[in-house]
Amino acid sequence: MVQLLVFHTNIKGLSLGLFTFIIIWIFHPLVIKIEYYFKNKSWYVFLITTIVNAFISTRIQDVFISSMFGVLAFVSFWSIFETFKQTKRVKNRSLLQEKKRPH
Repeated sequence: MVQLLVFHTNIKGLSLGLFTFIIIWIFHPLVIKIEYYFKNKSWYVFLITTIVNAFISTRIQDVFISSMFGVLAFVSFWSIFETFKQTKRVKNRSLLQEKKRPH
């Protein structure tokens, strides 16, 4: 019985790791697409998402589900910085393409 309980706990840890991986995998192209359509104005959405998920994370009693909302909060928070970095990358890429054009 004790071995089964330990195995169950390890599955929760792996599940949280898998959830984290999937959320990062989803947010990476999401940041690129949102920056493409809305430019830097999209960071407000990520800020609101961060605040809401952080609030929910502090209110839920279940540690596993609370951790999932915590992961969502921090990935959303990181997406704010990635939005601004993506804008710079796009700007640099367009400047490089302009320099390569023959005038």
